Amino acid sequence: MNIQTTKLELLKTILENENSEFIQRVADFVKNENADIWRDLTVSEQAEIKKGIAELERGERVSYESFLTKIFNG
Repeated sequence: MNIQTTKLELLKTILENENSEFIQRVADFVKNENADIWRDLTVSEQAEIKKGIAELERGERVSYESFLTKIFNG
């Protein structure tokens, strides 16, 4: 079965179904599958991630051990 056939059968199943709970579960699943985690981050969190990526691209890295020491020893 190809993807187009599968999509049509899925659409038919949804259209013929009158169970609102089923329809809501399908809608929630689709919404979660399409969620973009980047949009869920705050501007500050996005900036920190961008800063970290820029540091990595410049070769600015710390060892895992150094990172753990900083996290656990303040």
